[in-house]
Amino acid sequence: MATLALASWATNLTYANLTSGAGCAIGGFPFQPAPQIALNTTLATFSGPPTSGILGANGSISTGFADASIAALVNGIASHVDDYDDTHLETIIHPAGPVASALFAIAEAYGPVAGNDFITAFVAGVEAECKLGLSVYPEHYDVGWHITSTVGSIGAAVAVGKLLNLDTSRMQHAIGVAATQVVGIQEFFGSDTKSFHVGRAAQGGLMAALLAKNGYTSSLKALEAKYGWLHVVSTRENATAYFEQLGEIWEIEKNTFKPFPCGIVMHPTIDGAIQLSNETREGDLKIEDVKSVELRVNPEVMILTGKTDPRTGLEGKFSIFHAAAVGLLYGEATPSQFTDDAVKNETVVEMREKVNVTEDESVPTDAAYVTVEFSDGTKLEKHIEHAKGSIENQLTDEELKKKFMEQVALAIGESRAEKAYEAFTSIGNMADVGKVRMMY
Repeated sequence: MATLALASWATNLTYANLTSGAGCAIGGFPFQPAPQIALNTTLATFSGPPTSGILGANGSISTGFADASIAALVNGIASHVDDYDDTHLETIIHPAGPVASALFAIAEAYGPVAGNDFITAFVAGVEAECKLGLSVYPEHYDVGWHITSTVGSIGAAVAVGKLLNLDTSRMQHAIGVAATQVVGIQEFFGSDTKSFHVGRAAQGGLMAALLAKNGYTSSLKALEAKYGWLHVVSTRENATAYFEQLGEIWEIEKNTFKPFPCGIVMHPTIDGAIQLSNETREGDLKIEDVKSVELRVNPEVMILTGKTDPRTGLEGKFSIFHAAAVGLLYGEATPSQFTDDAVKNETVVEMREKVNVTEDESVPTDAAYVTVEFSDGTKLEKHIEHAKGSIENQLTDEELKKKFMEQVALAIGESRAEKAYEAFTSIGNMADVGKVRMMY
């Protein structure tokens, strides 16, 4: 009875039960075309009264606000378009985007919502999507689904349903309406459509909860039925075991934050390449004398990021060859290293062509071996056991703020970015989270 178990747990969760990604949505809006195309396409044609903010918009109320459904869609797209979001490493789910985008939209439209209630709903949604993801991973992912969005719509529905105080039966129906909107396949990685998956998951989950609130029915066994979500989208499921852990083992405590705006499995390689770049510059060697670059990585890296000849910045985010090249050349991997211009840069292309990859199942997904050979025969090697940003090597609070400020200041200016940081880090103490958009 997986659907009932999840619905019951979420319905009964309180703030007292809890243990101790806005920057991506703001920073991702102005500089990538996907969220702006989505807003311009949907705003005039589909949008109702402008109740909910577009987090990264700088314009007037006519372009900076939309109805809750459109806001959830656009903020969801913006949160994921730079591939700079949070990551639950056990499943490679990026949980905050779908859930937070739906919650901010509904909090503004249906408020006031107290900070404690918002955080409780957020945790409920994240736990729902991650436990569901664990129950079908890796088979569900390996067959080609984009797990962030396929579980994200259900997580968003649970979160919004919690905020709307749905009873257990209506929460089950909300889960069902969300489950039937399963969205996202990996063919679209490297295109605008990848981030659309996340926006659509946020929008679909929000719609599911609102429909259920108003009496819309689905199936009370939407997840576990013979032709339900679990059995249709995966060859294996273990939802009962993982749902029994709800409230005991918290997946949100395993959530991490990316230091680099690209596919998470490339991070160990980038980490190693940056360290070798720094060693080269500190010694007598020169980057332009690099003869070859050898990588030894988990096979999942090539499955997800094996693009040898990326043509756009978005494709570069899924090219281990590009990742190694920019890490070595620039000693960093920021959004500016994953633009169309950076991907086409002749120096980058030349370095990319020197990268060779060996797949090794004994190498964990958060590890990598990077070896650089120079024209005089000198070799530098680096073994990254746990990449920066992993559970074992997490970003500090200072590094997280630096990441937030660098992203957001580019979009809305440094002064407003500082105000945004203060606003979003104070949500737990707010009487009305719906006002956060007006605080910066």
